[in-house]
Amino acid sequence: MPKAFLIFSHELTKEQANELREKWEISHFAPLPEKLKGLWSNIPPELEEIKPHLLPILQWLERESNPKDIALIQGDPGAVYITVNKAFELGLIPIYATTKRIVRERKLPDGTVQQIRVFTHNKFRIYGR
Repeated sequence: MPKAFLIFSHELTKEQANELREKWEISHFAPLPEKLKGLWSNIPPELEEIKPHLLPILQWLERESNPKDIALIQGDPGAVYITVNKAFELGLIPIYATTKRIVRERKLPDGTVQQIRVFTHNKFRIYGR
């Protein structure tokens, strides 16, 4: 059974974990180690080229994964682009989460409108090449 490599900065939700187990037949979750999660979460905006910054993450993915494993990748668009391409190169299946957005509005006594946005997991989608 394939593993799921979790390359993002937040925690997997219960709904997401259930879908990965049931639909994608995942046997093991491999989150980014804390040091690598810190790199992923804090890409310095002043960097012209971010691939050297991501190199430890890409090396971890290459070292720990096998073809047909899942790589759930979300984050900085440039980092995602580089990492998705690496995942394809390694024979992995790179995916991302889609959400359903529900917006509720409430008119307040002073005439202003308050919006509440609720995001719920919808499904995972494979990145296109």
